[in-house]
Amino acid sequence: MFYLGIDVSKAKLDCLLLDMSSSKRKSKTVPNSTEGVRTLLAWLDKQQAGAAHVIMEPTGVYHEQAALALSDAGLKLSLVNPAQLRNFAQGLGMKNKTDAADSAVLARYGATQNPALWQPPPACVRELRALLARRDAVADDLQREKNRAEKAAATETPALVQQSIDQATAFLGQELDKLQQAIDQHIDRHPDLRDKRALLLSIPGVGGRVSDHLTALLASRDARHFASWFGLTPKEYSSGGSRYLGRISKRGDRYLRMLLTHGALGFARGQRRPGGRPAAGWPATLGAGGAGARQSQQGCLCTGQQARAHLLCNAARWRALYGNGDAHEEKNGAQRVCDAGLNHATCL
Repeated sequence: MFYLGIDVSKAKLDCLLLDMSSSKRKSKTVPNSTEGVRTLLAWLDKQQAGAAHVIMEPTGVYHEQAALALSDAGLKLSLVNPAQLRNFAQGLGMKNKTDAADSAVLARYGATQNPALWQPPPACVRELRALLARRDAVADDLQREKNRAEKAAATETPALVQQSIDQATAFLGQELDKLQQAIDQHIDRHPDLRDKRALLLSIPGVGGRVSDHLTALLASRDARHFASWFGLTPKEYSSGGSRYLGRISKRGDRYLRMLLTHGALGFARGQRRPGGRPAAGWPATLGAGGAGARQSQQGCLCTGQQARAHLLCNAARWRALYGNGDAHEEKNGAQRVCDAGLNHATCL
């Protein structure tokens, strides 16, 4: 069995091929480009390792081109969490940090740990993620220009500067509208994406921006790992006869976790606001708790804000798995929080 460890950088791929039958190693460095991946595949065929298990470490966006090309070529591929790889290298007593050493650690990790295989997201999901990333970048730029316009209005600003700010704001607003229209059309063209977004939009506290991002995420990820991937599951501390759950792990995508949490908190605050939209069932329980409230069940404690975030996560799963989740609406909100995630190691 062959294992190929690939250390990814912006310019090159440092590769080490490990043959477990003979413990022999062979290394090769290729450019991080389409042509470089072709060279790597030809080298693997020459080494009679066309069925090698590839282990890579995600590096921003620089690993994506090689990962997709190798997966399309039929190779088994695993993406390893950098934190796990670092701990594994420390366990091996590795003191040096070089590209060649990292590729060797990756190959040994694959040979000993048998990591789960990576499944590339569908092309429609990859296109949606690219559109969302561009829309968010333009939205951030637009907000910065609006902040500059506010500052300019409060100070003595030359006419040319004010004109430049106005033009930039108008242009970015038009670009944002175009990108949002492209996102909506892309989702509507794919029934699976359209149905997921419709379910997400039916959840209180979830709006257009949150639903678009979660649609791209849920289209390529198991719902049971959803909350864990978001870092919304609590960390367990158990020693001797004591056991308690601490704060949420806060691992995964911080930006998406922020969107989800803000949506939950915004809905909860709306429930407590005079004249707010009335709600029944678990949303009413969600809005009734104060920011410092505690929900307890079998020794499980969490803050009101954490409870709301967890509750919204579970609502997404219930609706996705059961349609409207009516069978669950009769459960008490606090009981729900503990049953669904805070008394166990997962929300979904």
